[in-house]
Amino acid sequence: MPFISPDDGYMTLFNLFDTADREKQNQVLEAMRNIVDNADYPGWISSTVHAGQDNPGTANYIQWRSAEDLKARYAGKEFRTKTVPEFHRLATNVQLIQTELVFAQRHPSLGGVTEISPKRDDYTVIFVLRCAPENQKALVDTLAKPDDWLLTVPGYRSHAYFRSLDGTAVVNYAQWDSKETYDAFHTLPEEQRPLDVRKGRERARSLSTGRWANTFRVWHSRSAAN
Repeated sequence: MPFISPDDGYMTLFNLFDTADREKQNQVLEAMRNIVDNADYPGWISSTVHAGQDNPGTANYIQWRSAEDLKARYAGKEFRTKTVPEFHRLATNVQLIQTELVFAQRHPSLGGVTEISPKRDDYTVIFVLRCAPENQKALVDTLAKPDDWLLTVPGYRSHAYFRSLDGTAVVNYAQWDSKETYDAFHTLPEEQRPLDVRKGRERARSLSTGRWANTFRVWHSRSAAN
């Protein structure tokens, strides 16, 4: 199963699709399963498909050896003429974000590196913060650092920050033990958060130009043979 580790050096592609309803979501999930189960591309490492929870949609967390390998995949005729049009037909919004992992934190009681797998019960949250390229480094520096307070929050398991290669986004991939514990954290009044956390959140808001988020359960995953 895939792991989130800064030591891997992979390029991570986030394929994020919003759909109008659950029926369209299920169609996208099945189409992704078919692609993932038949993946055999040079440089492809793994694909992990997520099913939207709070809002209809999907997320595919894909690890590649390099951006060059993904570019070769994108250049394929089938991808351009069949795959892309089909997904745009089913989705109301499509985001394809090429990233590199810049920071990862995991609750020490869980040990080891972060795993993403349909065999686990993680309640997964994905945030995309959009930004101007000249502000991406400041946004990463503000967010991608150890957060000791978060380790004390009930239900927290892990989180990781990725920077987009084009400089226009920072992505947060987080795992919680349930919807209830995540919702309690997410709706916690600002005045109940530590001062340094509040300052960091305010700074991040000032640097970002837009925000997208959804919650997920891992639905299907496959990795390349070693």
